[in-house]
Amino acid sequence: MASEITYAEVRIKNESNSSVTYSGSPAAPREKPTRHLSKPGSLLVPFTSLMVLLLLLAITFLVAFIIYFQKYSQFLEEKKAIKGITHEELNCIKNVSLMEAPGIRQRVLSLEIDLCILAPKEKSWSCCPKDWKPFGSHCYWVTTHTSTDSAASWNESEKKCFSMGAHLLVIHSKEEQDFITGILNSRAAYFIGLWDSGHRQWQWVSQTPYNESATFWHKDEPSSDDEKCVIINRRMNSKWGWNDIRCSEKQQSVCQMKKIHL
Repeated sequence: MASEITYAEVRIKNESNSSVTYSGSPAAPREKPTRHLSKPGSLLVPFTSLMVLLLLLAITFLVAFIIYFQKYSQFLEEKKAIKGITHEELNCIKNVSLMEAPGIRQRVLSLEIDLCILAPKEKSWSCCPKDWKPFGSHCYWVTTHTSTDSAASWNESEKKCFSMGAHLLVIHSKEEQDFITGILNSRAAYFIGLWDSGHRQWQWVSQTPYNESATFWHKDEPSSDDEKCVIINRRMNSKWGWNDIRCSEKQQSVCQMKKIHL
């Protein structure tokens, strides 16, 4: 039996490496990524805001510097004026330290010698001008109601104190309030160095912070926005206290200065 031979038609397609089939139309070019550029106007707004902010900060700094410079200049002038004031008579008290006690003196003698080489000798006398009352670290002078020219407005009273190297009374504590009221005439009223700088913002002439816990207002005082200066007085059937009045009114006053150390 003859074997059957099957022939399969094999179609071989030779593709040349160099042949390229082109389509009828050229390939579309690739799209380049587009960059979204900000418009100039969109950058102008934050830049303008930043410049305005910097300008406001510069103006604020300049104003603060001018105010500070004026206050510092005034302080130097006042200090210079005070240095030129001399008091003819002083009442002085010797400051006694613990080292002056006999038992302690011997034990610290060698140490004291060494300290004297390193530091200047401490001033041992604290003084107040004649007719001024000492208390704590300050001296106090009270105008007398018997004098015809002692009553003055708040501004005039402050100028009078300043001419003596002092300022109107600044009360720091209840102990100081009690001391002052103990040397005042209960039938008179006295200006103190407290005034309203505006909108009930109370300030001391010495720039000492106004402490609400160390105030001694009479009941229902302060009472009026038109009354910007403060007196200390004693009301009928009442204790000593503070009362706001008009600065132009004429009253007695209390001056205060730091003790002089010699």
